[in-house]
Amino acid sequence: MSFQIPIATSRNLTGVPTGRLGVWWIVASEIVIFGGLLAAFLMYRLHHGDEWAKEAGKTNIWCGSINTFVLLTSSYFVVLAHKAAGENKLQEAYKYIWWTIAGGGIFMCVKFYEYTSKIFPEWYYTQQIIEEKGIESITITTSVFWAFYFTATGIHGVHVLGGMVIMAIIAHDAKKGKFLHRVENIGIYWHFVDLVWIFLFPLFYIASGL
Repeated sequence: MSFQIPIATSRNLTGVPTGRLGVWWIVASEIVIFGGLLAAFLMYRLHHGDEWAKEAGKTNIWCGSINTFVLLTSSYFVVLAHKAAGENKLQEAYKYIWWTIAGGGIFMCVKFYEYTSKIFPEWYYTQQIIEEKGIESITITTSVFWAFYFTATGIHGVHVLGGMVIMAIIAHDAKKGKFLHRVENIGIYWHFVDLVWIFLFPLFYIASGL
């Protein structure tokens, strides 16, 4: 018996393809999560002035800047993947999706370095440098600022990883010309992940240090 596409996948009663509508519902729910978290962060920030500015000064703005560039570039590649899928250029769509995944991989590697350099400074500095510069381990329990930082960027990182896994599956199907509409759907999700970072970067790396 051949595989039948679920009715929910092809139903279009609202004038919007069900798959796309489902992605927008997911995005809407995620906006509630990130919106609430960032709103709480801003309210705390307004009441902690110089104290939080000092904490924010310990974030690695170079890592944040690199990851911003990487995510913006990866979003461009997923647009190219969508365009190629629409033109039935399967090999190009496959290639651009994997370039997007590669961007996500670079993002996570930079984030891994950033996290570990904060939590385990002894991995990157000698004991002498640690003592001379007064470098201390920073974790989610260090202060309220770092609790917000690790929670917000950690949840965002999980979304990046999830998007990479889904894109790998979609790339496999797209190469065979199957379920090409999913390229657009994952593109919407990836743009949302990118947009969230556009808020996280200035709030945690730039604005909070002012």
